[in-house]
Amino acid sequence: MILPWKIMLWFPAALYRLVTGVRNRLYDNGILRSHSFNVPVICVGNITAGGTGKTPHVIYLAEKLAQMTEVAVLSRGYLRRSRGFRMVTAADSVSNAGDEPLLMAGRPGAVKVFVDRDRVNGIREIIRRYPSTGVVILDDGFQHRAVKAGMNIVLTAYDRLMTRDHMLPLGRLRESPGALQRADMIIVTKVPPAISGDEKDCIRQELTSAGTNEIYFTGLKHEKIVPLFSGKDRDITAGTSVLLVTGIANPAPLVTYISGLAKNVKHIAFRDHHTFTAGDIAAIESSFGNLPSDDAIIVTTEKDAVRMKKIINIADRLAGIFYFLPVGIEFIDRENDFLNRIYGYAGKDKENR
Repeated sequence: MILPWKIMLWFPAALYRLVTGVRNRLYDNGILRSHSFNVPVICVGNITAGGTGKTPHVIYLAEKLAQMTEVAVLSRGYLRRSRGFRMVTAADSVSNAGDEPLLMAGRPGAVKVFVDRDRVNGIREIIRRYPSTGVVILDDGFQHRAVKAGMNIVLTAYDRLMTRDHMLPLGRLRESPGALQRADMIIVTKVPPAISGDEKDCIRQELTSAGTNEIYFTGLKHEKIVPLFSGKDRDITAGTSVLLVTGIANPAPLVTYISGLAKNVKHIAFRDHHTFTAGDIAAIESSFGNLPSDDAIIVTTEKDAVRMKKIINIADRLAGIFYFLPVGIEFIDRENDFLNRIYGYAGKDKENR
């Protein structure tokens, strides 16, 4: 049975599909202009509104490409209050840079990270100010068609394939799956390690029918928890009670992972990109006080940690048990094939781009 509220969302979803379809047709027919550049531009994006693991994939790609050339990452800087073109450093603030660019800029050995809502202007400024830049990674720019990227990588989460979703606001799609015709590669993210070959073949066939036949699979690689404030290095064990605090679009894989380490896990979920307040911290402290074990900690995501670090007046008791969990990605298979394609494009001579 279709719920009444879902029926009410069919019309706005159909209207949204129409508007985005007309916009794409205008770009396809050259009525709206797409700009090309004489530096390789690799776009890492999605057609789903959040939850695909885009940031760790951008970090992975930047680290790999940095071994062969100078890399610049350009992001919109979602929810930042500053305007125009800006270089982001680890000493920056979330309000000036946005949480994801600040996270990337704070990673060890980080590449240059920039923000600009106008991606065309952003790339021009990167080239003008840093002419030795060898490749630009466009973070979440698949819908920003004013830039004609030389390579488009589209991500889709294993637990919510874009071919099984609906347009906003009925579902989470920014564009119809037909947009995948513009993609050079599709990466299925957050794939469980135990996925079978038959299941991968089925997913590959489903996605190939919608767009490109270059399909890759990646899983999350969780690292050791890191003290957010002043805690001691430690691990999560079965006897640890964990209060998990998230402000991300799709926390389900993280909840599953933490629940596999600790028997007692309580989860507090905020909306994606949530700005934490002193009131939120008080609520977190209250929930933490209800955990039964003396061996109890608070764990959050690396992206949430970037926003929480700016909160002052954290009680010493709370600061000592607050940790964040860095996460990376790992390919289920065919990583060398993926990298060969990336290196091949980024290493081309300018005359052949």
